[in-house]
Amino acid sequence: MRLLLHQAGYEWKAFWRNPPAVFFGGIFPLIFFVIFNLLFGNEEIRIPGGVARASTFYVPAIAAMSIVNSCFTGLATGAAISRDRGVLKRVRGTPLPASTYLAARVLVVSLVAVCMVGIVVAAGALFSGVSVPTNTMPAFIVTLVLGAACFASLGLAVAAIGPNADAAPAVINAIVLPLLFISDIFISPGRAPAWLTTVADIFPIRHLSSALQTAFNPFETGLGFEAADLLVLALWGIGGALVAWRYFSWEPRS
Repeated sequence: MRLLLHQAGYEWKAFWRNPPAVFFGGIFPLIFFVIFNLLFGNEEIRIPGGVARASTFYVPAIAAMSIVNSCFTGLATGAAISRDRGVLKRVRGTPLPASTYLAARVLVVSLVAVCMVGIVVAAGALFSGVSVPTNTMPAFIVTLVLGAACFASLGLAVAAIGPNADAAPAVINAIVLPLLFISDIFISPGRAPAWLTTVADIFPIRHLSSALQTAFNPFETGLGFEAADLLVLALWGIGGALVAWRYFSWEPRS
């Protein structure tokens, strides 16, 4: 645990001292939140239980994007770059256990995602008049934790089987961007064709967004847990962890 906290502290400082990483890993989702709220925030949309302003939808939607952006895109890209630069190979030759090093990186990207989610929720409450439900907040937190674990494992899996560092950003964005558009992140539910929604249901981003939407729904009378969505996230996370465990390489790619 001491080694984990020490390495996580180093990774945390390294992240905040890297301006491009801070912008794309942290500020980028907040920019989307501001733009969508300025354009569509006052529109009324129908959500389970009643009608609400679109800003109520965009808070959990951009929260989901923050998790994907930090835990999947950031981790996969960072791991690919560190591997090709020989950083992972040098770390592997130190007394620091490999599992501790990877756990520290996962912990840091998860903390960054949680910080961004907190900023988005605070911005929605302060500037958009979004009410933050308290009865479903445990479900919201559990979904955030499970979503961070799921997409971190998928990020390591993509880094394990993906190409070199030069191609990694293009490949990762080619995976993420289309799914963000069809997974109720940028567009409110009900506007996409039925077949496109069926395709989106295969992948975990839509289930993360759906679970966060339920947990942030001001009309929700229950605890806010979406068992089916959480199960899909857990299965994708386990699959990603297995792929990463089997194929992750510490050596630079030729």
